[in-house]
Amino acid sequence: MIDIKEIQSILPHRYPFLLIDRILELEQGKRIVGIKNVTINEPFFQGHFPGNPIMPGVLILEAMAQIGGILAIKSTASLEGKEKIALFLGIEKAKFRKPVVPGDQLRFEIEVIHERMPIWKVSAKAFVDGKVVCESELTAMVTEKKNE
Repeated sequence: MIDIKEIQSILPHRYPFLLIDRILELEQGKRIVGIKNVTINEPFFQGHFPGNPIMPGVLILEAMAQIGGILAIKSTASLEGKEKIALFLGIEKAKFRKPVVPGDQLRFEIEVIHERMPIWKVSAKAFVDGKVVCESELTAMVTEKKNE
C-alpha cells in the first residue's frame, strides 16, 4: 500500500489537483489499484453543478492518469537513481457510464496494455460500488524530471 505522503513523493501534483488518496495494490509493470474519496468540499463542486454536484469527467480521467503515472514511474528501472516524471500523452476510447457525486469512493483499476520505454499504454477503469463509472485507454511517457 502507498499512502498520501509517498504519493506526494512520487507525483508533483498538489491540492487541489492531486486527485488520489491511496494506492491499494501495485504489481510493477502490470497493474495498480488506487482510490479517491469524493467529498462535497472539492473545489470543483462550487461550479459543477451548484445544487446538483457531479465530478467532472475530465478530472476522473486525470485521476486515472495520476495513478497510471505512479505505476509507470515505479516500474521504470532505466532511470534508477534519477527523479522521474510521467507526462500524459493521450486519451482513447473514454466512456462515462454514471455520474460520480459527493460521498462516492472511486476505485481505479489500471492494467498495462503495452510498454516500450519510455512510452506506456494502459487500460483504466473507475468503479463506484463495484460498477464501472468511467473507462479509457491512456498513454504516458516516463522521463527524467528537469529541475530548473
